[in-house]
Amino acid sequence: MRFAQTPTEEALWREICGGKLGVVVRRQYVVGRRIADFAVPARRLVIEVDGAYHPARRVADAWRDRELGRRGWRVLRLPAELVARDVAEAVRRVREALGGGG
Repeated sequence: MRFAQTPTEEALWREICGGKLGVVVRRQYVVGRRIADFAVPARRLVIEVDGAYHPARRVADAWRDRELGRRGWRVLRLPAELVARDVAEAVRRVREALGGGG
C-alpha cells in the first residue's frame, strides 16, 4: 500500500472528496486483496488513475479488473495524463460512471 498519492491522484481527490459528487468517495480503499486508488462503496465503483507504467501492466490490470468484477465492483480507469491535462473531463467521466449526476 502506498501512503503518498501521486500528484494526479491528489488533483482528482481534491475534486471528488467531501461529498462533492453526492456520494462518499474513499481513497486507498481495500476491496478483497486489492487496494483501489479510490472507491465509491455505495455504487461499487473503483476508480483507478493509471500512470505511465500501466501499458506494461495491461494483462495484470485486466486480471485485477476481472477479480474486482467477480466481487461485484465496476472499474473506471483514468489515464494520469488526462487528469493532469483536464481534471474537469476526468470528473465528468467519474460522474458518468456513477450514472449521471453522481
